[in-house]
Amino acid sequence: MKTTETIEGIDQDRRGLLGAVTMGIAVAGAASLPSTLAAAADENTVRPSQPTQRETMANVTYNKQVTALLVVDPYNDFISVGGKLWDRIRAVAEANDCVPHMLQVLNAARKAELRIFYALHHRYRPGDYETWKYIAPIQKAGWKGKTFENGTWGGEIRPEFEPKPGEIVATEHWCSSGFANTDLDLQIKNHGIHQLIVIGLIAHTCIEATVRFAAELGYEVTVVKDATADFSDEAMHAALEINMPNYASAIVTTKEVVDAISSL
Repeated sequence: MKTTETIEGIDQDRRGLLGAVTMGIAVAGAASLPSTLAAAADENTVRPSQPTQRETMANVTYNKQVTALLVVDPYNDFISVGGKLWDRIRAVAEANDCVPHMLQVLNAARKAELRIFYALHHRYRPGDYETWKYIAPIQKAGWKGKTFENGTWGGEIRPEFEPKPGEIVATEHWCSSGFANTDLDLQIKNHGIHQLIVIGLIAHTCIEATVRFAAELGYEVTVVKDATADFSDEAMHAALEINMPNYASAIVTTKEVVDAISSL
């Protein structure tokens, strides 16, 4: 005769075995779900929204009274043969005709009588950083290489891009953003400008930093993607296709922006 304890032990063993079998069936069933159902479930997962390329290429209409061109760092050291940084950007700059496109946009903006602003990087001078407590890596590199050195050919604006009378040159920026610690925002706002078209060098540093800051200040920004360049295709991709679509209202070609402002 089985005792009560023996019967209860058998029942517990049966319940444990039943639970294990049930769990195994559930796991096996989940593993054998059709891949299409798994993909559908993945598609329905809620993720943070990101701007799409189509959204960043949306048509932007320009109002002549509130639109200006912002030219960033058109120095010989960047965009002229023999410049200290030319060899590093040359492959990308020649592949997308960066310099001719920059000039094309500048000439079109002048013809349309848009306001022209220049955001220029600080030109190196002896003693610039010696007493600083903190120097950003990008500033250390500029210090070491004496990039855009004041009083040298490399620190001069390439002749085709020299500002004309009435065009506004903001105070030089020390790091990357044309707005940080300069009078650029003051100058732009005091001329009633709300929309900015941005060209210049280089995509993942000064252009991206300036565009981000402009968005924070409430400007509507257009970036001309073939009127900028960078040290590599990867850096261009990161700046133009991953980062700046979050801040620029439009990322367009030279032809697109020239056609738009030529009709103003």
